[in-house]
Amino acid sequence: MARKHQLVNFGSLQERQETPPGRPTESRAEYARRGASRSMMQTLDELAENSMRLLDGEAIVQIDPALLDSSPYADRIGEDEEEFAALVEAIRDVGQSSPILVRPHPNDPQRYVIVYGHRRAKAARELGILVRAVVKPLEDIAHIIAQGQENTARADLSFIEKALFAKKLADSGIAKDDIKRSLTIDDTLLSRMLSVVEGIHAEILDAIGAARGIGRDRWEQLKKELQHPAKEDAAREFITSGELEDAPSDRRFSLILEAVSKLRRKRPAKNRASERNWSVAGGAVKVATRDSDRSFTLAVKSKDASGFGAYLSQNLERLYSEFQQDGGKQEKH
Repeated sequence: MARKHQLVNFGSLQERQETPPGRPTESRAEYARRGASRSMMQTLDELAENSMRLLDGEAIVQIDPALLDSSPYADRIGEDEEEFAALVEAIRDVGQSSPILVRPHPNDPQRYVIVYGHRRAKAARELGILVRAVVKPLEDIAHIIAQGQENTARADLSFIEKALFAKKLADSGIAKDDIKRSLTIDDTLLSRMLSVVEGIHAEILDAIGAARGIGRDRWEQLKKELQHPAKEDAAREFITSGELEDAPSDRRFSLILEAVSKLRRKRPAKNRASERNWSVAGGAVKVATRDSDRSFTLAVKSKDASGFGAYLSQNLERLYSEFQQDGGKQEKH
């Protein structure tokens, strides 16, 4: 019961601290109706989390955003301008409800590295205010796990953003077990994520973007289509055609998939077999051959065709040896 009482008091303190002077306090329903980002609402869970951090001795401090450096492990593609604008307005109206997590900079004691909360820090920088943060002296692995789990819990990273994040960690030498813990995934899903980003050219991934409405199955479909070199070339050519301009990310994905799906694989043209007929020995022996590169047939017609055929068969090894000694090539007629 004592902890519950402290939580109530902490919530009251938050309201007093975060309501800008001279502004009426908005009810939560009114705030939601205005369309502000739901992730910025001051939920009971966030209050409880902040309260427990204080009880655990993790003070929430205010830091100048100019002293913050981005995480070296980027996990986002681009920025949704409308969503970010809503976030800025939400913080302007009711303040920053949830603190970001930072770690001391490994090379500069005056600076910090953001573990998660990049958009909140960017919003504070744009508003010219201090950002509320918890400072933790994390090692790289703990940094990665905290960053990945925070974004997974908030469900605001798309499949391809998570896949690229996993690939970047793997390329940085991070163990697969740590990558799985970071994204809360299993071996199978990690393998499929890495397969997608390794199977689609970076130029195509960059052109599509975050594609928040596109799930794993459709990305795997695109990867399968692009396994054919002609289709990958067609996709890269389509990117430069101008048809993707001003299209949202999900639509860019669909346009590229549609373009490559229409292409049919061209089967290699089969070489037409060449046939030849002639006679030798003054017409006593008639010869017919059929050459299709991979096979060669010879037919002999004469009064002693059977005996001559047996002779050829018995001398094939000698004839083939002579053929090899001549360099394995004979002029075609």
